[in-house]
Amino acid sequence: MSPVMDSGTSSARRSRSGSPDPLASNAGTTLPYATRSALHLKGLVPSGVEDFCVQEQRALEQLNTKSTNLEKYIFLSWLRSTNSHLFYRLVLHNLREIAPVIYTPTVGQACEEYSHIYPFLAPPNAVDGLYVPINEVENIEEIIQNYKESIKEDDTPEITVITDGSRILGLGDLGMNGMGIPVGKLQLYVAAAGLNPDRCLPIVLDFGTNNAKFLDDPLYLGLRQQRPDDAEFYACANRVISALHTAFPHMFIQFEDFSTDHAFGLLDQWRNQALCFNDDIQGTGCVILGGFISAVEQAQVHPKDQRILFVGAGSAGVGVAKQLVDYFVIEHKIPEDQAKAMFWFVDSRGMITANRGDKLAAHKVYFARRDNGNVQCANIEEALEYVKPTALIGLSTIYKAFNENILNRMNQLNQRARPIIFPLSNPESKAECTFEEAMRCTNNRVLFASGTAFPSYKIPETNQVCVPGQGNNMYVFPAIGLGAVLCKPSRITDTMIYAVSKALANSLNEEEKQLGELYPRIERIRSVSAELAAAFIRQAVREGLAKDQKWVEIAKSGLAEGSNPDGLFAQDMLEEVKKFMWLPAETFEQLRAAHPHYHHHPVVHSDSDH
Repeated sequence: MSPVMDSGTSSARRSRSGSPDPLASNAGTTLPYATRSALHLKGLVPSGVEDFCVQEQRALEQLNTKSTNLEKYIFLSWLRSTNSHLFYRLVLHNLREIAPVIYTPTVGQACEEYSHIYPFLAPPNAVDGLYVPINEVENIEEIIQNYKESIKEDDTPEITVITDGSRILGLGDLGMNGMGIPVGKLQLYVAAAGLNPDRCLPIVLDFGTNNAKFLDDPLYLGLRQQRPDDAEFYACANRVISALHTAFPHMFIQFEDFSTDHAFGLLDQWRNQALCFNDDIQGTGCVILGGFISAVEQAQVHPKDQRILFVGAGSAGVGVAKQLVDYFVIEHKIPEDQAKAMFWFVDSRGMITANRGDKLAAHKVYFARRDNGNVQCANIEEALEYVKPTALIGLSTIYKAFNENILNRMNQLNQRARPIIFPLSNPESKAECTFEEAMRCTNNRVLFASGTAFPSYKIPETNQVCVPGQGNNMYVFPAIGLGAVLCKPSRITDTMIYAVSKALANSLNEEEKQLGELYPRIERIRSVSAELAAAFIRQAVREGLAKDQKWVEIAKSGLAEGSNPDGLFAQDMLEEVKKFMWLPAETFEQLRAAHPHYHHHPVVHSDSDH
């Protein structure tokens, strides 16, 4: 009997990758003979039929032949656009090696080169997000409709990452080239927390660029004009966000890499109107708080005696500091004014004080010192002597800002305790110091977390191998997105974010604690994300903000009195979260039967099925 195709959709229906059928695209060389015949592919592909493991080995072999990380990035991007299941299997089975290629630090170089490599990242007809020029904002509904027509009916976006490319990592204004960040970020939502890749929507607001390098580049693909003033920016950005919220009212919106003032402005305007989140402000603070909680527990300094010096006062730095203040207030019952007084900031003009003589940006005012008298510190060195910090946290994007003199002095100031040193800027070319430098200058006593990945360090005297903590937002933003998509809170509160930080600190296993590590091993990211999402949902229910009644019912049995965030969750909540985490198919049978977002492909019955 010949293979029979049940009615589903026409085999002529094209997927985003350009394949005649999404099943064929994601099966590739594993597509059985009977299915090939049914899809009219007989004679159009090599005759060999292999299993998914061999297919993955071939992809990994090809990846390893690439001589640079940018070449690897291009190869992986094409693979994701043509066979998403193979791509995500490769990522999940090799996460430590591939995560730095699809996101930081490689994504920084990819963004700088984006206009040059764009045609080689996906087939020409692949739709992978929205490019919204400022001169087309009035037509945003048409743009959204175009996108809807490019996807399957049941693939309504659940999550978007949106940027205007104005402050990409530590690289500055990259204009339209910043699209690499939403694309990369959403890959981590899928890999780390199981968001459905078919329901992720990257967006870049192409509002021009003030970067002359790109304006003069003949290959630049964005608008060749200066950025708008604030009034026009907010009018256009709000028009786009409003249209997105109308079209996809339950979609989780993550703002990413906007300039500092605009990052705060958009979050303040929308956080109580739509389900939204800013990873630079809230996510960075969340993951650093998780590591900081672990560091404080190991530092041998009473929490109320911590003195914390921040170098860098942009949106990320202030966002981190405010969440650390919350930690001291909630966890250690320190009054807010006293907790705030434990923090000092240094920016490009020196220590931030109320009487420094310049007009402070609005977001800096909260932490401006008013107890300094006539003392003004012009640089990090002077601030170090004035503050005598127990913790030094860098979000300055200044390479080697924590030089050997700074690190040695931190060691001298903290002889009776372990110094906390967090160089959080990324990519590596912007990092304040390396793990090896911090270890050498502190006699291997440092409690360390960085924003970019550094290699392990072997202590020469003992040959002990120490693994650096990486305060990578990847630990938290995927879990926050998963929790928000599942329980649909009316808004995301600071206490929900705090609960995720607590859950992250709680997620360390005994081996990690014994080794003095501040974060769980990256290989455990899926299980950790499930725990963090469960804690987020529980907190949303405790605050009465979860709108999906299913999760309210599940959480009821484990709720304690009050709503202070504790990062806890019940086992049945955790198991239910895991059921909703997308995984790539490991076999053809799973691809055909176990993934509902592929139910559109024709169901094929061969002779053996009857």
